[in-house]
Formats: sequence, structure tokens, C-alpha cells
Amino acid sequence: RLRLHDGKLIKDRRYHLRTYPNCFVAKELTDWLIDHKEAPDRETGIRLMQKLMDHYIIHHVCDEHSDYKDAKLLYRFRKDDGTFPLSKDVKVFMRGQSLYEKLVSMEGSIVKVREENSVKYQRAFLGCEMVEWLVQEGEAESRRDAVELGRALLEHGIIQHVSNRHHFLDSDVLYQFWINFRRRRRLTELLSENSSRALSESPDSPFCLRKLNPDPGNTSFLSVQPNKEIKIVSAVRRSSITSLAGNSNPYFSVTPTLVFPPVAECNPKSVLKRPVTNEELLSPGAPYTKKTLTIVGDAVGWGFVVRGGRPCHIQAVDPGGPAAAAGMKVCQFVFSVNGMYVLHLDYQTISSLIMTGPRTLVMEVMEAIE
Repeated sequence: RLRLHDGKLIKDRRYHLRTYPNCFVAKELTDWLIDHKEAPDRETGIRLMQKLMDHYIIHHVCDEHSDYKDAKLLYRFRKDDGTFPLSKDVKVFMRGQSLYEKLVSMEGSIVKVREENSVKYQRAFLGCEMVEWLVQEGEAESRRDAVELGRALLEHGIIQHVSNRHHFLDSDVLYQFWINFRRRRRLTELLSENSSRALSESPDSPFCLRKLNPDPGNTSFLSVQPNKEIKIVSAVRRSSITSLAGNSNPYFSVTPTLVFPPVAECNPKSVLKRPVTNEELLSPGAPYTKKTLTIVGDAVGWGFVVRGGRPCHIQAVDPGGPAAAAGMKVCQFVFSVNGMYVLHLDYQTISSLIMTGPRTLVMEVMEAIE
């Protein structure tokens, strides 16, 4: 975005007697991606920009197109018009980036290469030194607030204990920034994230599962409709933005020591008896009824798993979670999320949409008429 501003591709443009501020022409941007070797061809460039649209980073200036079209159409970065969704996860991520930039730019920084047990760690620091620095720099009002900030950064995958054995502590325990914010990423990396992450097999993939109770010895739930396809799925905390970027986070207990949940025993095979198409769902007289569910998430999620794509379906529901209380059931199809039509989207995109939205989730689902 900043490079496009510098290159004057983003500017105020006039179309049909109306001026659209801070926008770019899709066709010109595709040319720019190829010229600057951010994309090898136009098809890849289109896929990259569609990825940014799916994650609510860019949009059509009038929201008349949900797809990115390689044409003389005007699009805009949501950060340039104030519509970028600043969820709690995004705010923590941006805070971590700001702190990292401040730390590595200062002389004699506490963040440096450090050694422990003959192993060298990049971007490392001691917990007590970070706490003291946060208080001295006015980033936290007290050491207690600094610890809370450190814990938030750790839970969002921004920092970590070098051997993943402790939560963030005000002591001489060694941590490191897990994310190198200064590493120059190429846009094409966005297209390989899903394939390298294998969401359906990752214990942190069900973005909306919730913990049944605070007892660390019981961290799983059964589907509302148990069957041989769905065994037991480990419950996890709400995924963070960094989880979506490929870093899985274990569920943290209330004690300083990490409690790692068992690996998810999840057969990714669909619970649906047969595939269903959008045309079948929407055809006149089809044996499906639409329901609106209002789900108020608790501290760790909403309590359901979405799988599939075009259309997506509900794969599992926590019987004790908010979704079950709202009337959600397995095998329902996801029609809309917070007013946005999603039958044409895959489950990764829908999970991103839910994660960047409010805690109160309004979903329209379609279910078979029995």
C-alpha cells in the first residue's frame, strides 16, 4: 500500500462526475505487480488481489464487485477510507509491530542475539528487562500492566518463550520475537499459506471451538451429532491473526506453565451424506429452510466448526457452547455472516470473516426440512 502511494498509483480519481479519493485502477495495479516482480503473470496478480479482498484489505470503491477484476475499475485499500476492521487481534498485532520497531531502532536495545544452553536465539530478550523497558518508555503504567501486555503478545504468537515452556513472566526467563516484522515478504507467499498450513489437520484450525471448562484435564468436546466421521476434536482458544498467518498457538492455562492440548483427532471427511450445490440450495421449492442465528461469543470463541466450500457447512458444534444455544446444528449450510452473502466462499475465507468481525455473530444458515 505504501509503495503504491509512493508510486502515485494510489491517488484521487474522477469517474462519472464523481471524485474517488485514494484509489487505484485494477488493470494498472496488475501491470505494476508484474513490472515489480510481485507476480509472474496476470493470473497470479489477480489471485493475489483477490486474496486481499477476501481478507478485507481492499475493496471496490462502491462495493459493486466482490471479485477483483483485471479491468479499468477503481479499488481502494480499506486503511485509506477507514473501513479496515480493527479487531482486538489486529490491534494486538499492530501493537507488537510498533513495539518491535521501537526496540530494534534504539541503541543498546534489549532485543538482540542471546544464547541459552549453547543455542543462539535471534530477536531475544529477558522477560524482566522487557517489563522494565515497557514501564520506562511509558508503554505500560506498571509492571503488572507490562506483564499483561507481554501475555497478550505471547498468546497472539508475536513473542514466545524460547523453548515454549512458560507464559510471559517478570523474571530472567528468555523470550524472543517469533515474528520478524522487518522481513520483506513477497506477495506470492500469500498463495502458499493455506497449502502449508493444512487447516483441517491442525489443532488450532477450528477457529471457533471453545473450552468446555477451566479444567486443563478436560479440553475436548463431542459433535452434537457424534458419528464415525468426527471423533474428538481438541478445544482451542479463538485463533489470532497470527494463527491465520500460519503460527499455531496452544491453549494457555491460568498457571504460568503452558498446557499443550492433545493433537486433534479429526477426520476431515464431511459429515454431509452427499455433496450439495448452491444451485440446489437456492432452487425454487428446494427442501431447505433459512434460519437466522445470533451467537454471542464467550471469552474463547463461538463453539462450532465450518468446513467445505461453495457452500460451506457446519461440521461440528460444541453442545455447551454459544452456537448450540443459538440453535446451530451440524449439516447446516452457511448462507451469510454479519449480513455478507458467503455461499460462494470457502471455509478459510469465512473463518477470516468471522475472526475480523464483532463478538456478536449474526449468521443465516440453511438446513434441510425433515
